[in-house]
Amino acid sequence: MERVEHPLKPIYNEDSKILILGTMPSVASRKKEFYYAHPKNRFWLTLEMVFHEKIEDKTKFLLEKGIALWDVLASCEIKGSSDASIKNAVPNKIEEILKKSQIKAIFTTGTTAYKYYYKFFKEKIDLPVFLLPSPSPANCKVKQEELNAAYQVLVNYLDCQ
Repeated sequence: MERVEHPLKPIYNEDSKILILGTMPSVASRKKEFYYAHPKNRFWLTLEMVFHEKIEDKTKFLLEKGIALWDVLASCEIKGSSDASIKNAVPNKIEEILKKSQIKAIFTTGTTAYKYYYKFFKEKIDLPVFLLPSPSPANCKVKQEELNAAYQVLVNYLDCQ
């Protein structure tokens, strides 16, 4: 178990309309200094499939689509990349992104992110929150087709904005 400080800046701009929140960057993401960097994580593949386009520049893709990306936690004790091992969690300052953007809805990638979002922000932020399945390789019980179906809500939500 080690104490980990969130090393990545949020990705967003003033035109961001939805916010996707994970829990805490994995060991691979911390090492590569970018979100969802584990080669078996299906986050980027799923976005490519639901938006029907190849993602070359991930940051540019997110910003052009109106998607903000960050994590719920600023720091925590964690064993490796295991969300289940998280203890002594401290929240990120999500409100700062909301003040500087047009976020209308929040989506969490997995139940742990959802749980911590509700623990820290339920009373502070009045926006709809949607639970998406985790794209982590640890969540192998969820097939790619199921991820695609669940993440299609992102496209639908952005189309309505």
